[in-house]
Formats: sequence, C-alpha cells, structure tokens
Amino acid sequence: MRLVLVGPPGAGKGTQAAFIADRFGVPKISTGDIFRANVSQGTPLGQEAKKYMDAGDLVPDEVTIAMVRDRLAQDDAAEGFLLDGFPRNVHQAAVLDDILTELGARLDVVLELAVDDEEVVRRLSGRRTCRSCGHVWHLEFDPPSAEGVCDACGGELFQRDDDRAETVRHRLHVYAEQTAPLVGYYGERGLVEEVDALGPVAEVTERAVAALERAAGRVAPEA
Repeated sequence: MRLVLVGPPGAGKGTQAAFIADRFGVPKISTGDIFRANVSQGTPLGQEAKKYMDAGDLVPDEVTIAMVRDRLAQDDAAEGFLLDGFPRNVHQAAVLDDILTELGARLDVVLELAVDDEEVVRRLSGRRTCRSCGHVWHLEFDPPSAEGVCDACGGELFQRDDDRAETVRHRLHVYAEQTAPLVGYYGERGLVEEVDALGPVAEVTERAVAALERAAGRVAPEA
C-alpha cells in the first residue's frame, strides 16, 4: 500500500504513522527523517539542506522534493510506503504524482486524521517538557505529581514556544491555508479516507486500520 497521511498539527500523525506502517509492513517516510538521514550521511542534498537549517530558514521545495524522490526510489519502498509530512501543499502533491509515474507506481489512499482546532489547542498547549531529560508531560492527560517538576528526573518543566496557544493557532492557520487543500485535491480522485482522531490512541488506530483496509479492497491490482 502506498499512502499519504495528512492532518493538522496535534492530530497524532507521528504516533499513528508508526502503528500503521508496522501494521501494513511498509516503511514510514517523513521529511524530518529524510533530512536527518541526508545531513548525518553528508550527502550533497544533506549539505545543501543543512545550509538552510543552520540559518533557521525553511529548506526550499526543490531540495525537499529531490530528497523525497531519492527515498521513494529505494528498494524498501518498491512495494509500498507511508508518507508523513509530504506533500505539504498542492504543488508538492502534483510533483509527487510525477515522481510516482516515473517509478511506475501510484498512490492508493490519503488518510486524513480529522480533529477540530480547539482540541488541537487543548492537546498542544497543555504539554510541558523537562529541561533535563526531555520527557513530555501533559497538564490534563498525563500530569506530573508536582506542578513544574518532572517525575522522571526531578528536572524543571517548561512550555515550548511551539506549544503556546497563540503559536498553535498560527500553525493551524498555516495548515488551513497550505495543507488542508490537499483533501480537496485528492478527494476529487476518490483517494481520501477521513478518520476521527479523537479518543484513545488505540481506538484511533483501529479506525485508521479499518479505513485503510476498506481502501485496499477498492484498489485494483496494478497492470
């Protein structure tokens, strides 16, 4: 199965991607993983990306796309993959279509993890991170025993800038403008399966797997 995972920040894409990739026996491919692999291996693309990352700038589309193209051409992705974090916009989606055509493949399904904005703000703004060990707690879902103190190591807990409510709302605005249109782009081709991302992780995983199995039943064998 070749699938793309979409959803707003805080929808649980990273968690679900790991479970789904394992369930269907395909590699989980995220742009973050691709960047880190290329940078650590010192590839020409990695060196190019590192210049932007070190300067605090976004890696340009052409560099990201080149990395994705290289990754999808690797042997372990020949029979399927799960893409998380790519494409991020309709332009990248069109390029992905071209890449898959070059590889003689096609996308089978786009899994959308659906969650409303206020739930995302609630999930992310409640997170607190330990300065010492990096463990992440949540004031509502997984609170520490003592306010501001990490149960694991006794370190100080703090709220990352990315987790502040105003920052989360800005990220949601960017998602709505740039990434959400993917649902319409792929929906016109009947590729989208929407999954309610509210509830315990295991329940969301069950819904996601059921949706993907339904989609797999509709996918005709490739010529």
